[in-house]
Amino acid sequence: MGATNTVVERELDIELVLSPEHSVAVPARLTYRTADPYAVHIAFHIHSPNPVHWTFARELLVEGVFRPCGHGDVRIWPTRVNGHGVISLALTSPDGDALLQAPLGALYQWLEHTLRVVPPGTETDRLGLDEGLMALLAPTPADDLWLRDPWPSDGSDCQDAGE
Repeated sequence: MGATNTVVERELDIELVLSPEHSVAVPARLTYRTADPYAVHIAFHIHSPNPVHWTFARELLVEGVFRPCGHGDVRIWPTRVNGHGVISLALTSPDGDALLQAPLGALYQWLEHTLRVVPPGTETDRLGLDEGLMALLAPTPADDLWLRDPWPSDGSDCQDAGE
C-alpha cells in the first residue's frame, strides 16, 4: 500500500490578521500527500516567487476544527468572525509571528477528503515500513562472502604451504 501517492490539494484565500480591524487575503494552498500521511502542508503567497511553507501534524488540524489545540509554533482553534465560522492559526517562527484565519467550510471539506483517503489510525500502513524492512534484511549474493568461514576447520579451502 505504501507505493501509491495520492495528493489532496485545495487553494483558498486565508486572511492574515494585521489588527483586530484589518486583515489581508493571502492566497494559500493546502496539500496532503498519502506518502507523508501524518502531515499537512500549507504554502502561503503561492503566486509569489518566494512562497512560505509550513508543515505540521494533520491530527493537530483535525482537533483544531473542534477545540483549541497546539502549543509552541502552531496553535489552532475554531472561532466566529462576522457571523462566519473560521479556523484561526497562530504560527510562530524565528522570523516572526502570524495570525491567520481560514474559512471553516472550505478547510473542513478539504480535511474531510484527506480523512477519507487515509482514515485516522491507518497512516502507518501508508509508510511501507514492513516492505522497507524486508528489503533491508533480504539476503544478497555478497552475504555469502561475509557468512562463509574464512578458516574452515576441515582445511578444504586451505593449501599446504609445503606443496
